[in-house]
Amino acid sequence: MIELTVDADGLARSRFAVSPLHEVVATLLPFGLRPAPDADPWVARARRVLRRARLPLLSALALDGGGYVPDFLSPHPAGPAPTVEEELERVRSTAPERVMGELEALRDGRPASGLAGVELPAEVRRAMARGGASVARQTADELRRYWDLAFAPHWEAARAVLDAEVDRCAGALARRGAAGMFNSLHPDVRWAEGALRVESRFTIRLTVPLVVVVPSLVAPRPAVAVDPVPPWQRPPLLAYPVRDRPAVPATPSAELAGLLGSTRAGLLAALSRPASTAQLAARHFLSPATVSYHLGVLHRAGLVVRARDGRAVLYRRTPEGSRLTGR
Repeated sequence: MIELTVDADGLARSRFAVSPLHEVVATLLPFGLRPAPDADPWVARARRVLRRARLPLLSALALDGGGYVPDFLSPHPAGPAPTVEEELERVRSTAPERVMGELEALRDGRPASGLAGVELPAEVRRAMARGGASVARQTADELRRYWDLAFAPHWEAARAVLDAEVDRCAGALARRGAAGMFNSLHPDVRWAEGALRVESRFTIRLTVPLVVVVPSLVAPRPAVAVDPVPPWQRPPLLAYPVRDRPAVPATPSAELAGLLGSTRAGLLAALSRPASTAQLAARHFLSPATVSYHLGVLHRAGLVVRARDGRAVLYRRTPEGSRLTGR
């Protein structure tokens, strides 16, 4: 259990933020290594990019275990809606001593809090030998490439979902007060008797000046980021999964993916109901151009048909396409 005690002044200063880098770095957590069949499509697609791209330091920091990704990779949002450029610059300019301190925390753990240490991969050790400033620069460069490949084409749609969640919380705050708002975030988050309690395998009890709250499309459950480096000046960050996530597309069989390729198979499986290119792009976190190309291949193969509905062109499976998917 994580328990954060916040006084009235701290409660008044607590705030929400939508952070692009938080969504990027959350895919490095251990849950993203082995997505379940119904895993969030953003996580699954991002991890495929991470495996294929040349991102040695980020890949090394996506550790299978430990449960901690160094906080300098996703700095606390300075405002309600920082741009990815602003956040990347903050990563690049992280104080070298903080970079090294957080990597040491990853290595050594925090036994009193239940955080186990891990053996650092060789790539991380080599980067540390070059110094904290070098690590910060390399990390910022790799995060930029990861963002461009896996997130940039889809951020506008994702940000709309996250902004809508912030608006929902604003309404809950106005109607039910701060306690009611916090209690609406997730069943594992509860406000009572001047403290915010978050279910966790870690044990942390702190009195804090405020809490930064970050809704997420990627987080599987609520998590609290607490400053691991003395003098522990940063306020804690509470990330939690939004309620209204984009629908998870149907998962194609391995045989269908082998026949058509994973992207085309996923699109064909998703067309149990007619959908437009834009709708499929948002659900699968693909660019509209990519979806249009693959739908064209499926159309020429006789597996989907298209028809205009007002301004939109809707695609649906043909009987042959349905037979292939088994649906």
